[in-house]
Amino acid sequence: METDNAKVAVAEFVATFTLVFIGAGAVVLYNAGKLDLTGVALAQGLALAVMVSITAHISGGLVNPAVAISLWVTGKMPSTKAVVCIVAELLGAIAGALLLKALIPGELFDVGNGGIPALGDGTAVGTGILIEATLTFFLVFAYFGTIVDERGPFSKTAGMTIGLVAAFNILAFAPYTGAAMNPARWFGPAVATGEFADSLVWIVGPIAGGIIAGVTYWAMFLRDREPATP
Repeated sequence: METDNAKVAVAEFVATFTLVFIGAGAVVLYNAGKLDLTGVALAQGLALAVMVSITAHISGGLVNPAVAISLWVTGKMPSTKAVVCIVAELLGAIAGALLLKALIPGELFDVGNGGIPALGDGTAVGTGILIEATLTFFLVFAYFGTIVDERGPFSKTAGMTIGLVAAFNILAFAPYTGAAMNPARWFGPAVATGEFADSLVWIVGPIAGGIIAGVTYWAMFLRDREPATP
């Protein structure tokens, strides 16, 4: 469906706002010992599933700059729309993190590190980048298979499929990198807390993994088919 850039921007802003507000909020509770990892995975996975389902017909349901970049690289999204989506996602992430900071007690926010993804003990930056790249590969591969590919279950299960991928990634690897799979998911809390350490993990990792996933899916399954722009 063709949609003007203003509507696209609003959809991506709201969707990413929701993901960061809920996802970072769950991580704050986890870091403070008030929620377990399953709760974090369900909160973030369900938030992503719902937001993808709501916005897929408006903006493509990206909710992630790594997805936008992978679509742009594979020719599935025009440059202007990609920029609009990325800017809206980053602004939505900042707004979500700042609202979370304003609403919950300052002590809890500080103890929970604002919900920002962080490297686990013994996890080097290089390892973290590879982990985030791999996890984002799974996420973007699922996105291409369910939303970009017109043969996929666009209207029925795409949102839940993508949300479940995020959930199982968090369950398996959150203790190592936070399993952000999304530069915006890191950027919003980073702005709210002023913590930008090891930023390459959540910028380079997801973008690289997303590009590899998009190019792989396109080359193997879509190259000889009519492009399906979300």
